[in-house]
Amino acid sequence: MPEGDTVFLAGRRLDDALAGQELTRGELRHPRLIDHDLTGRTVLGVASVGKHLFTRFDDGTSLHSHFRMDGTWHLYRPGRPWRGREHDIRAILEVPDRVAVGFRLHDLDLLPTADESRWVGLLGPDLLGPAWESDPEGCASEMARLLRADPERELGAALLDQRVACGVGNLYKAEICFLLRVSPWTRVGDLSDRKIDDAVAWSRKLLLRNAWRPEQSTTGDLGEGAQHWVFERGGRGCRRCRDGVVVARQDDGRPDAEDRVAYYCPTCQPGPHPDPGPRRGGRRPQQQSGRRARYG
Repeated sequence: MPEGDTVFLAGRRLDDALAGQELTRGELRHPRLIDHDLTGRTVLGVASVGKHLFTRFDDGTSLHSHFRMDGTWHLYRPGRPWRGREHDIRAILEVPDRVAVGFRLHDLDLLPTADESRWVGLLGPDLLGPAWESDPEGCASEMARLLRADPERELGAALLDQRVACGVGNLYKAEICFLLRVSPWTRVGDLSDRKIDDAVAWSRKLLLRNAWRPEQSTTGDLGEGAQHWVFERGGRGCRRCRDGVVVARQDDGRPDAEDRVAYYCPTCQPGPHPDPGPRRGGRRPQQQSGRRARYG
């Protein structure tokens, strides 16, 4: 699933392309929305809230989209070929000089703008939202409080919970835990106040660092293979100590838990770990791509 900065960048690019313009084509191909035609509506703006996107129109409605694992919006100049399969298209929003095409948008809904809270009302602070700009201390304090709310929960699982703060995905979960020098399986209640505050600070810092560019780097290096500390480096040497990075599943056993791959260095990240099996070689769990969606 894309990180929050990927969705933020998609929203800003869509907003730049569509805001203030009337749709010359507004086609929805999602099974639930096939009868709706948005042509003639004016786009007021496009905004991201965590991993959710809202395209708002002048008639008081919003088109909600969520990328899930493989969804994306592409932007094209009129007349240019589209990169994608026809049967994957779920939305086409066209204005005189740009065309926005939504591919594989499994979650697509048309709702009153006043009801957007149905989707985002229970989310924690948006790490890239305007509230963090206007009240950074208040948002950081709220995220720290929500992290501490369940002391038995594993840190990695808590960071992924969008009700704690929205924006962190599997990439940043792995990198934040590495930068904190703690295992992703460490109980939140076993962390010092300083570690909790650092987890909040790194969450905000890493997403903000990458929010305005397609590349995602947590090391400060944009070179191929040098962008991440442990993410997608299973079986390779840790960039800090050269010990082998281990890949394992993290699932805290809750009904709403998401069973995801965790990357960690057992030397640099002391604390509880699952049995990793063979340290090198063998088949690894399928990895998620850290690459961004493409835009024309």
